[in-house]
Amino acid sequence: MMGYYILIGAIALVSWLVSAKLKSKFKHYSKVHLQNGMSGAEIAEKMLADHGIRDVKVISTAGMLTDHYNPKNKTVNLSEGVYSQRNAAAAAVAAHECGHAVQHAQAYEWLTLRSQLVPVVSVTSGMSMWVVFGGLMLGAAAGVGLGYWVAVAGLVMMAMATLFSFVTLPVEYDASKRALVWLRQKNMVTQQEYKGSEDALKWAARTYLVAALGSLATLVYWGLQVFGGRD
Repeated sequence: MMGYYILIGAIALVSWLVSAKLKSKFKHYSKVHLQNGMSGAEIAEKMLADHGIRDVKVISTAGMLTDHYNPKNKTVNLSEGVYSQRNAAAAAVAAHECGHAVQHAQAYEWLTLRSQLVPVVSVTSGMSMWVVFGGLMLGAAAGVGLGYWVAVAGLVMMAMATLFSFVTLPVEYDASKRALVWLRQKNMVTQQEYKGSEDALKWAARTYLVAALGSLATLVYWGLQVFGGRD
């Protein structure tokens, strides 16, 4: 178990560093005010309109960096620091979340796959480690039948969560790409503002990359615990 704690500690440290950097970048680019004077909400509404999307609402949600697109009720949810603010960070986040709405409208295959995985992952991700651990307690590493199959079931659950994390990567990177292309093509930002938006989205994407790699590392670790002790 010591190896597992070291692994989790390392993943948590890297995740914290990237998250702290993201918050720092967001704070910095929040001071780069848009020359066009538009708020995050106005940026979002224009991007949706420019893509012919009329059935998605832009609403405000509490918290910081809580921005997200909800495909179920078709809402672009912008945090308080994005919805009403008029800066490069707000423009980047608002356009990124609208990028997801555009993906949804165009049936982007990676978003469709991620949506299909959500019901499964929401049920299995929280219990996967405990199922694996329970299998090991029942003797999986020693090759005992019941324990082995219980542990394998847990690994399958864990693998689904890992798959979800990696499927999320192209979804997030593509949404950022769509956002940046639109911001530039429509001359929504100046060159300086564009660089700020691009940098902010780059660090946001890295949080998903760290999460995916952490999920994979955890899966490999427990896989070795289950299969490593078998002849």
